Amino acid sequence: MCGINAIYAFPPSAPPVDLDELGRTCEAMRLRGPDAAGQWISDDRRVALAHRRLSIIDVSERANQPMRNRTGDLAIVFNGEIYNYQELRGELMARGDHFDTTSDTEVVLRLYRHEGAAMLPKLRGMFAFSIWDDRTRTLFLARDPYGIKPLYYANDGMTVRIASQVKALLASNAVSRTRDPAGIAGFLLRGSVPEPFTTYDAIRSVPAGSWMTIASAGPSEPKSYFSIAAVLREAVHTRPRSDGERQEIISKAVAESVRYHLVSDVPVGAFLSSGRDSSTVVALAAESGPPLRTVTLRFEEYIGTERDEAPLAEVIARQYGTQHETRTLTGKEFLETLPKALDAMDQPSIDGMNSYFVCKAAAELGWKVALSGTGGDELFGGYTTFKTIPRFVRWFRIFRYMPATGRAFERMWAKMRPQGPRRSPKTAHALKYMHSYEGAYLMKRGLFLPDELPALLGDDLAEEGLRRLAPLAAIREAITPDPGTPFARVAALESSLYMRNQLLRDIDWASMAHSLEVRVPLVDAFLLREVAPVVFTGSRRDGKQMLASSPRTPLPAEILQRKKTGFTVPINDWLEREHKEVPHAFGMRPWALYLYQRALA
Repeated sequence: MCGINAIYAFPPSAPPVDLDELGRTCEAMRLRGPDAAGQWISDDRRVALAHRRLSIIDVSERANQPMRNRTGDLAIVFNGEIYNYQELRGELMARGDHFDTTSDTEVVLRLYRHEGAAMLPKLRGMFAFSIWDDRTRTLFLARDPYGIKPLYYANDGMTVRIASQVKALLASNAVSRTRDPAGIAGFLLRGSVPEPFTTYDAIRSVPAGSWMTIASAGPSEPKSYFSIAAVLREAVHTRPRSDGERQEIISKAVAESVRYHLVSDVPVGAFLSSGRDSSTVVALAAESGPPLRTVTLRFEEYIGTERDEAPLAEVIARQYGTQHETRTLTGKEFLETLPKALDAMDQPSIDGMNSYFVCKAAAELGWKVALSGTGGDELFGGYTTFKTIPRFVRWFRIFRYMPATGRAFERMWAKMRPQGPRRSPKTAHALKYMHSYEGAYLMKRGLFLPDELPALLGDDLAEEGLRRLAPLAAIREAITPDPGTPFARVAALESSLYMRNQLLRDIDWASMAHSLEVRVPLVDAFLLREVAPVVFTGSRRDGKQMLASSPRTPLPAEILQRKKTGFTVPINDWLEREHKEVPHAFGMRPWALYLYQRALA
């Protein structure tokens, strides 16, 4: 895992690259890559690349970056891992290529020379990279299908600047800090900033599963090469399989993905909770690789309750013979560490503290790589949203054609002014939103609703932010093309929105703050294509059970029978003790407002 940045002064009238600026940006990403650093600048000083390296595959100096090909007309900075690089390397060698390293980065560089953007669907892994092609004077940018690895750019009309972090671009002192109303509105609606927006008007994200180029005329529009919705749409039309066939396909595909995610030249550990997803990943990793190290994070407030992850995690560790550690987080440690964690947070997010502290625990144990069970709920239907959202749409469908009734209900609710900690302020707007998948998803996953933003942001800022964000249209885009069934629609929504903009982004900044690489075997485009035809066809919704049945040695009965609780942190309780002005109210709203106020301070 690494930090990359690039600067391209694309028109002839632009000033040449400032190497001090390049150095400031790169240094801001030191924790992403503490093992090595490098820079390259073209002879005409129009383009420069820089890199911070966390050495995982081919840890020798010969694999440091920026990396150039033998003829010197291509140069790359790469962040991530290509898990099938050895097969791709073999194919290239069969075509006559010769390699100077055993790194996956060199495979990407040589594959690009042969195939350009057409190579992207062949790459199994998580990645964000930039390749300078001197033959065409073009900078090529690409990002992995799910958006596991981030990539941001800022274009002022003369120079394009690229980096792995928003804060790194700001550290250049060459990018405007003007706030983006759309990014701010998006955070308050969802608890994370939806791509391609950031909280800064000048900075955008390269969308997940897309690529773009920057030539002398400037940046192109991003071009998509992967769509979760399209994969699911194709899957739901495949022929039904027997339960035995389904189990075989899922078991084989998940085990294969875990094996690929163990490819490393340094030891790989795993996060272990008491849930099925992480337990399955740990079981499969233990069955297919060398002795495994695992770590569980527990919280002082949860000890002795059903939310305590540690007891059942220790059962899993014993069964699969892992070297296990349990770390306990106290409220005192949380509050003492909170300023450092918030400084590391690249964009505001309400759900990143759990990732930060479990990554901290792994780093303190000396780890460089860890597996996570993230993605199982999105792929196999583990969230309550898979039931509630289709149900809401069925119940409220009639109100799509009765907007006046919805407005009348809002006025009536406002007059009633229902009180109490369990009274959701969103209820007033149920008839307005619940009749569509995009509206029901916003109601279910949202923190605040668009109707509430003027009171928080002011009328003008809220209006501008919502106009540019177009929240319902953006959610609808995640299920375009239509995946075809209620179950598949929710899977596309959860994977493309909640997981991409929140869970995966949180894992990235939280892990990189501790110079730790986190891999997610259940978030894999190759895995999705394999299992989608047997998860999303038919009427049975037993994907989670089949996932848990994938290991050769069955998971303990205690894990299979445990009620899902989710991995949460008692943030509101801890925050209320320290910041009395923050009210303990509905859901995560106090934490979101705290982050919002801090981000704008």
